[in-house]
Amino acid sequence: MPEISYFYGIRVYINFKEHNPPHFHADYGEYTVLVYLDGWIVEGKFPKRALEILLEWAELHKEELMVDWNLAMAKQLPHKIEPLK
Repeated sequence: MPEISYFYGIRVYINFKEHNPPHFHADYGEYTVLVYLDGWIVEGKFPKRALEILLEWAELHKEELMVDWNLAMAKQLPHKIEPLK
């Protein structure tokens, strides 16, 4: 699972062996979520503030996330994405 970003204790990654629709995963402590790139639908649990931060970051980097998704599906290493500051 290549890590594509890390900020405020949130680790964001995309797996190589994935399924459609395009999505990414994130961990925060013992919490884990899966976030779909189309509409930011979330599966899993995250603390409210951490989820707000994660979705803010995702909105800022949605094009880069789609590029990384396509790279991972082609079995290529996704690019690092700038963390939220």
